[in-house]
Amino acid sequence: MTGNSAADQLAPSSQLFTLRMWPEDLGGGQIAWRGSVQHANSGEARYFRDWPTLETFVEERLAADLQGKDNDRVGASAPDP
Repeated sequence: MTGNSAADQLAPSSQLFTLRMWPEDLGGGQIAWRGSVQHANSGEARYFRDWPTLETFVEERLAADLQGKDNDRVGASAPDP
């Protein structure tokens, strides 16, 4: 059964990210990996050249989702002034 119960509101949502990677020839026999990541839920995308940039993007999107859920719960449970 689905509904707007407290359990449904607190259940974690899943997040989907699309990750694309490709090699870039730097010359002299050197290759660097480049990539892009897209958050499927929001459509927001970011290009990156290093793992910390990828990690930061994913963490920001996950935190934004949790923040939105916290705001929804607070608004739903806050008493009228």
